Amino acid sequence: MPHHLSPAPVPVVGFDLDMTLADTRTAIGAVYEALSAETGVPIDLGAVVSRIGIPLEDELIHWYPAAEVPAMTARYRELYPGIAIPATVALPGAAEAIAAVRDRGGRTIVVSGKNQADTERTVAYLNLPVDEVVGGVFGADKGGALRAFGVRAYVGDHTGDVDAARAASATSVGVETGPFDAAALTAYGADVVLPDLLAFPGWLDAGLADGVFTTGFTTGGTPAA
Repeated sequence: MPHHLSPAPVPVVGFDLDMTLADTRTAIGAVYEALSAETGVPIDLGAVVSRIGIPLEDELIHWYPAAEVPAMTARYRELYPGIAIPATVALPGAAEAIAAVRDRGGRTIVVSGKNQADTERTVAYLNLPVDEVVGGVFGADKGGALRAFGVRAYVGDHTGDVDAARAASATSVGVETGPFDAAALTAYGADVVLPDLLAFPGWLDAGLADGVFTTGFTTGGTPAA
């Protein structure tokens, strides 16, 4: 169960999963393709992939009547482990970002909108050595888990991840590996935007040098142009 953590030399850092640590575009598209084939319902895979990050039910309502969404949700989750997990790859810098926190004495937590079981499966499949995994929460609803674990910075690709960081009074670190570019993430309120996780260790070191994590929730380093 979530619990408060004692202070560490480097704060607890949270990461989103889909399109932040993991490239799930092909994986998720393949599950929807299988669901479409089973049900005979045409699904625009490009549209689905462009919205990765929103809750599953909110995507399925685009393709199925509301009364069928619970059954389609259950079927999607039955298909996901066998189809999507083997097709998932780590995004550039994912392992390095986690290592940067751990090597500096901190802890990492993945907080994802993906259901708990598949979040755990994905993290394990990619061999990401995070300390905690929480699934099944989106947007500001992630704030409870982030607060419970004492997260001081939350890294994500979606505007919903900015909402999550705000809900936890944490620094919002955006990455441009998902559907939103630097301009969109900055306009929405991200404190800092990086092109990808390869830039994260440098940002972390700059923040530590500037006393960011001991003096308050302000940004460190230089946001991407």
